[in-house]
Amino acid sequence: MSGKKYITVILLLSCMAFAHSTYAEVLLPKILGNNMVLQRNKPVPVWGTAAAGETVTVTFDNQTKKITADAAGNWQIMLDPMSASATPQVLEIKGTNTIKLENILVGEVWLCSGQSNMSYEMRKNSKVRRPDTSTVNTPIDELDRAHNPQIRIFLVTQKNMRKPDSTHSGWDIAEGTALRDFSAAGYFFGKNLNHDLKVPVGIICSAISGSRIEPWMPREAFDDISYFKDTNYKIDGDPGKLYVNMIAPVAPYALRGFLWYQGESGCYLSETTSYTYKMEALIHWWRKLWSDKDLPFYYVQVAPFYYSRAKSSTNIPFTIYTEPELREAQTMALKIPHTGMIVTTDLNDSLTNIHPAFKWVVGQRLELQALANTYGKKVVFSGPMYDKMKIKGNKIILDFKYTGSGLVSHDGKPLSFFTIAGSDGKFVDATAVIKGDRVEVSSSEVSAPIAIRFGWTEVAEPNFYNKDGLPAVPFRTDNPLKFTLTVN
Repeated sequence: MSGKKYITVILLLSCMAFAHSTYAEVLLPKILGNNMVLQRNKPVPVWGTAAAGETVTVTFDNQTKKITADAAGNWQIMLDPMSASATPQVLEIKGTNTIKLENILVGEVWLCSGQSNMSYEMRKNSKVRRPDTSTVNTPIDELDRAHNPQIRIFLVTQKNMRKPDSTHSGWDIAEGTALRDFSAAGYFFGKNLNHDLKVPVGIICSAISGSRIEPWMPREAFDDISYFKDTNYKIDGDPGKLYVNMIAPVAPYALRGFLWYQGESGCYLSETTSYTYKMEALIHWWRKLWSDKDLPFYYVQVAPFYYSRAKSSTNIPFTIYTEPELREAQTMALKIPHTGMIVTTDLNDSLTNIHPAFKWVVGQRLELQALANTYGKKVVFSGPMYDKMKIKGNKIILDFKYTGSGLVSHDGKPLSFFTIAGSDGKFVDATAVIKGDRVEVSSSEVSAPIAIRFGWTEVAEPNFYNKDGLPAVPFRTDNPLKFTLTVN
């Protein structure tokens, strides 16, 4: 063999050996990394790729599990359920190479998603106008003083989940530069949860400003919902565009549940009932992706804003009722099991700002939903919600759920944003008076009332609360949207 041919063969063999060694390496998805929090009290999947037939050994928390990679090189093991632990541990994955993930805790993990109000960063929270009565140590200063190694964060982008990361970075302690660009609502939810449960908390944020709901699920998610077939509804909005790179790669990372803050784009599309069914499609698909039909899904109702001043991109012009109808569609989604909604009618410091500033309250209210409905704590988690009505002479008497410690005018003034109508359908401002756990509504202009609306305008910032500090859910008793649960 000539020297030239010999060198060629050696180079070829070296390339083959390099390719084989590269292929044989155990690789992990981006979501598995240093500083992560693993979900307590549930089986915890650990997965990745290796050479076909390669044995992979995973060791953590006095557990050792072995698995053989399949013909495609994929493998997955399940760690047994573990108790919460704030003691940092090492997760070791060993095949032909060894990976050691350090500083791992065990606690509660939540995935938050949506559009700009969920992605709204902590650095913006630091610039919120300080209330006149506040001086120091307000939530506005949180970025400067945050230092709790029991709270961990992971920020999903449209690019960072596409391939493995040999540095196993991505998870961070919630402080400094990492926290600066992280979801304010997600962080404050996690901070409150850590404080109340006394366990480590991991928050994964996957949110994109301006996004519609459709890109967060694949096109086939709509096939499970009969509404879209029965109405020949045209599915647009790029289904799957964000799901492929920002949701699917997170699964099957063990979670406790989901947080969702989206809907402003739905207002700009003048959506009503269709949005409720899109929420059902999204929730059903995400639960199916994680193989758990009971995963909680808590979401935020959109806040007051001048949508009617915007130019419509559809044939339906915006009115002052465009937003109330979208809010009603969000309320209807509460019929989906294991869901909860928070109200934000009191959280916008400017009706020309589509991004309510007080994200720490958003996080706090979402946490109340989780405390009550996921963790079984005895806390009031919702403001008053309309239940039923009774006509009595020239008055309508309203009954409410979630009255908590009692009903109240939050500012001590007469209840606001109640309107009443007779058979002519003309709604006029009404007098609303609290009577125990009920509200009596009337107007001198309507002698025979048949319907009530509350907070039924885009700029409504009502003062009707329960004594636990939670605002009432806007509603109408006339012609409410109809929603029939499709899947469970």
